Amino acid sequence: MRLQSKCIRIMDHPSIFKVLFLLDLVFLPLCVSSYPKTLRESLDRSSLPDNFLFGVASSSYQFEGSYLSDGKGLSNWDIHTHTPGKIIDGSNGDIAVDQYDLYPEDIDLMDSLGVSSYRFSISWARILPRGRFGDINKAGISYYNKLIDSLLLRGIQPFVTLVHYDIPQELEERYGEYPPCRCSVPFGNCTHGDSEKEPFIAAHNMILAHATAVDIYRSKYQKEQGGNIGIVLDCIWFEQISNSTADMLAADRAEDFFQNWFLDPIIFGNYPAEMSKILGSNLPKFSRNDKEKLKSGLDFIGINHYTSEYVQDCIFSICEPGTGASWTEGLARRSQEKDGAPIGKPTDVDWLHIYPQGMEKMVTYVKERYNNIPMIITENGYGQMNNPNLTIACHDIERVEYMSDYWDSLLTAMQ
Repeated sequence: MRLQSKCIRIMDHPSIFKVLFLLDLVFLPLCVSSYPKTLRESLDRSSLPDNFLFGVASSSYQFEGSYLSDGKGLSNWDIHTHTPGKIIDGSNGDIAVDQYDLYPEDIDLMDSLGVSSYRFSISWARILPRGRFGDINKAGISYYNKLIDSLLLRGIQPFVTLVHYDIPQELEERYGEYPPCRCSVPFGNCTHGDSEKEPFIAAHNMILAHATAVDIYRSKYQKEQGGNIGIVLDCIWFEQISNSTADMLAADRAEDFFQNWFLDPIIFGNYPAEMSKILGSNLPKFSRNDKEKLKSGLDFIGINHYTSEYVQDCIFSICEPGTGASWTEGLARRSQEKDGAPIGKPTDVDWLHIYPQGMEKMVTYVKERYNNIPMIITENGYGQMNNPNLTIACHDIERVEYMSDYWDSLLTAMQ
C-alpha cells in the first residue's frame, strides 16, 4: 500500500465532550497486523454516534512531491532538505508519495478503507510561489480545488491545515528565520537582545495573529462556507513525581506554561495566573483592543498528544538543571523517569514513552478547564524506526497495541 496516512475519528458524546481523534497510522509495505480483541471491540461502529468520522491525514511537504511542477515555488523545506548536512540520510520531499499526481489513487484507497474525512495542509509555495507580493499561481489553486471536489464526490469531508511548518522560501529570505537586525544570518550575530523575554513576545504576537485569522474567517467566509476554525497545540500530560502538594502544584504550573499559555488568552482573554505571577513584566499585556479581538476565540481545540512526563517542584525544592526547571519555564522540572524507571515503555523516538492513561487525563483536563469546547485530537502515534529495505512481512504488534491502549483510554474518558 503506497498511501502513508493517519487516522482521524470524530465522536459526539453530549454528556462528556466532542472530540475528533487522529492517530498516526502509517501503512507500510509488507506489514500485517494481528489486532487485539480490545481494539476490534473498541472500533465497533455500532457503539459510536452516527456523526463519527473515520479518516486519514497528511501534510503537504511529506506527501505532495512535484516540488517544482506547474509553477510551484521553493518552500523553506525544499531549501532545508537540499542543503548538505541538514538531513542525516540526505532524503527530501521532492517526490514524497507523489500525491500531487496520484491523488485520485489515494482517494480510491481512502474510499476502499471506508474513510469519511481527510486532513491535508496547503503548500503556500504552490499557490504563492513568490511569496506575499507575487502573483497567484492558478495551477496551485486548481490542484486543491480538484482535490477537494474529488473528496466531496466520494463523501469524504476535507479538513484543511492552513500552516504546517512550510512557507514560501521568499518569505524566509525577506523576513529571516529569526528577528531581523540581530539574529538572522544576513543581519547580525545575536550579540544583543533578551532571550528570556523574547519567546513570550513572539508567542504573544502568535496569539494575536491567530485572533486576526479567526476574525477574518468568521467575518468574510464562515457564513458562506459553514466551516469551523481552531488551533492545534502540542499537549503533554504532566504527572506529579510525588504525592506532595508542591509537586501537585508544579504539575499544574507545567500545564500553564505549556498549552494553557496559548489557550487561556484565546478563550479567557488573559494568560494563566501562575504565568503572570512568576513572569511579571516579562509577560506582555493584552490591550483593550487585543481583548476585543480575542473574543473571536475558536470553534474547536486541536490537541497533539503523544506522551506524558513527570514533574518536580522547583520553588520549594532544590532541582537539578533540566527542562522546565528555570523560572521562564514555570519552575517545574520535567522528566521521563522516576527513581530510574521510565514513565512508560520507551519507543524508538527518545521523547516518546507509552503512557495511555495520559490520553484520558489530558482530554478530561482540557474538557473541564475550557468549558467543554469541541476537541480535536489532531495527532497521536507510536515512534518506530522505518525499514525501507524490508523484504518479509512484519507483524506490526507494537503499534497496534499502542493504538488499542490509547483508544481504550479515550473511550474511558468519554464514558
